[in-house]
Amino acid sequence: MIPALSIRQPWAWLIVNGHKDIENRDWPTNFRGRLLIHAGLTMSRTYYDHVVQELDGMGLLPAELPTYDELPRGGFVGWTHVTDCVQEHHSKWKQEGSWAFVLRNSNPIEFKPWKGKLNFFNVLKDVLSAPEHKERAAP
Repeated sequence: MIPALSIRQPWAWLIVNGHKDIENRDWPTNFRGRLLIHAGLTMSRTYYDHVVQELDGMGLLPAELPTYDELPRGGFVGWTHVTDCVQEHHSKWKQEGSWAFVLRNSNPIEFKPWKGKLNFFNVLKDVLSAPEHKERAAP
């Protein structure tokens, strides 16, 4: 089994493309190791525009961030490694009052449509080589 975590876009893209080294959560984890990143299906244009504006104001907006319509949603988008879970961290991505999953060695993969779940979830090892999953992905 492969552990996976569903993360809303554009955060999932920022993680797997090496820009974001922290995943903020309101709960801690003991999990350490390789993690498959699932881009959640839900992302409104208003939410995307708000995040882009916020990142731009903080000087954290990468020029290559895909547009709203280009960001894949509702499937697997890459890998990362969870190396720690802490409440204090020097990363510019750390949010006050959250638990920080410290991430390293993140890489994107070819999009694979798949239904996500809350919290960590497991998928079969051959999920990335299996025929396309029959879940609806957002455009």
